[in-house]
Amino acid sequence: MKAVPKDKLPALLEELSKEGALYVPSQAGDMSRFVPWKSDVKLDLEHNTTMSPKELLFPQTEVIYNYKFGEENTVEPPSPGSDKIILFGVRPCDVQAIRCLDEVFLTRTYVDSYYQEKRDRLIIISLGCTAAEDTCFCKDMGVNPVEAEGADIVIFDLDGEYGFEEKTDKGKEIAIKIASQLKETKKNKPGAPSFSLQVNSEGIVEKLQKMFDHPIWEEVSQKCICCGTCTFLCPSCHCFDINSKNIDATKGFKYRTWDACVFDDYALMAGGHDVRPSKVERIRNRYLHKLQFFQERYGMFLCTGCGRCLRECPVGMNIAAFINRLEEVTVDG
Repeated sequence: MKAVPKDKLPALLEELSKEGALYVPSQAGDMSRFVPWKSDVKLDLEHNTTMSPKELLFPQTEVIYNYKFGEENTVEPPSPGSDKIILFGVRPCDVQAIRCLDEVFLTRTYVDSYYQEKRDRLIIISLGCTAAEDTCFCKDMGVNPVEAEGADIVIFDLDGEYGFEEKTDKGKEIAIKIASQLKETKKNKPGAPSFSLQVNSEGIVEKLQKMFDHPIWEEVSQKCICCGTCTFLCPSCHCFDINSKNIDATKGFKYRTWDACVFDDYALMAGGHDVRPSKVERIRNRYLHKLQFFQERYGMFLCTGCGRCLRECPVGMNIAAFINRLEEVTVDG
């Protein structure tokens, strides 16, 4: 395996930045997120970021097209990017979330061109975890915490150096570009970390299929304030709204923004009908989408066990505790 000493990592990142727009995990204001690499950026490879790298593929606000009225009416989509997008230090739970977004935006007959344009330019360099935070439970949601399926390169913390292993053709191409920064190492890959938080996801899809009208949803939803923190921090949530902005009488633009199924106007339809008028129905939909519906459609959970919602929810909503609570629930049939 090739490796780079930790004190030489900035030089390697400088080399990587020549290949495209390089984003690394760092503290940014009062939260951490993936930011453009600069020599003065302070890397944080010890913790998972507050904001996931989702926002680089599926921005919180994104222009869909510009329009003009007049002698000639025109609709123009934004110009596509040309540089590679290189994500460095992405945790396996977030790589899994990108795989979920790929399924949503790139399969089942519909391709979202805005997502695809950025995804085609993306190179994922994932950092395997050697320690789990007390809110992490990715392993129990089908994620390998050491080697991320779907990454182009996986790097390993080898105590004093980082080991590099290419997984795809994209990864091999990038590895060639930084080969001068890497040396052979005889160190072995680390084992999987231990998790203080454990959930039992075995059989929950089949159980939830029988629980649509169960009284547990009233209990679970009681303390939720529908603020949307969980959905905006979640690496796999992908709901959006579309709006228009008129700059003046002759031109404007159409844009999409993140939305959340917990918001009270999310399911409000034209004419005033709301298909999920109560908080109970909205929380039920969120949990079923994460744990049942997505698994039924795509064969994977939409929750990747990253723990962000557990860590940041202002009222302590806890999807991991809900999963474990299901073991105590009795259902008919």
